[in-house]
Amino acid sequence: MAERTLAVVSAGLSQPSSTRLLADKLATATVVRLRDEGVTTRVVTFELRDYAQDVMNNMLTGFASPRLETMIEAVTTADGLIAVTPIFTTSFSGLFKSFFDVIDNRSLTDQPVLIGATAGTARHSLALDYALRPMFTYLHAVVVPTSVFAASEDWGSGAGGLDSRLATLPARIERAAGELAALVASSDRSTRVPDPFELPAGFNPSGFGPSGGPPARQ
Repeated sequence: MAERTLAVVSAGLSQPSSTRLLADKLATATVVRLRDEGVTTRVVTFELRDYAQDVMNNMLTGFASPRLETMIEAVTTADGLIAVTPIFTTSFSGLFKSFFDVIDNRSLTDQPVLIGATAGTARHSLALDYALRPMFTYLHAVVVPTSVFAASEDWGSGAGGLDSRLATLPARIERAAGELAALVASSDRSTRVPDPFELPAGFNPSGFGPSGGPPARQ
């Protein structure tokens, strides 16, 4: 039986967290879909709250701690990624954005990603399309069509008729999980052998910028 690796990143701050709960439900549904296709899945889950200081130190110094390096390696080499954030002030959390700021902007190229978000009200649901999806598109990830938003009232939604069932949180989770599983099943990211001679991202042997002048500073 084939095996794939699924990374789960949750940016919830409280414990327990509805953000982590949504991330776990998305992961479980994806694992079930993959199992139905004859694929076993190794799930690695990360709570960003546990890495907040490491992320901030990386932003200040430009160097990742060993534990943050291990996390980044696990996330960027996984066959698929589930990324879930709480919505603060109509967008993703600062911690969520900071983590994806410190990884190389080419490391998620072609990686299947399922995005999710939680908030107290459904009025923030569009943040998935105007904040999260553009960010992962910039990172060249392959974001599945269905994103999953969970407002407080969604956790108690029940199933009525057909239209009602399609609108419930469990139905959205199942649909998104199916889309992610289809992409993960055909991925080979976790089994690729790295090229030992590949230059690190951003390496410039001349020490000069692309125009021949000194490298740009930020």
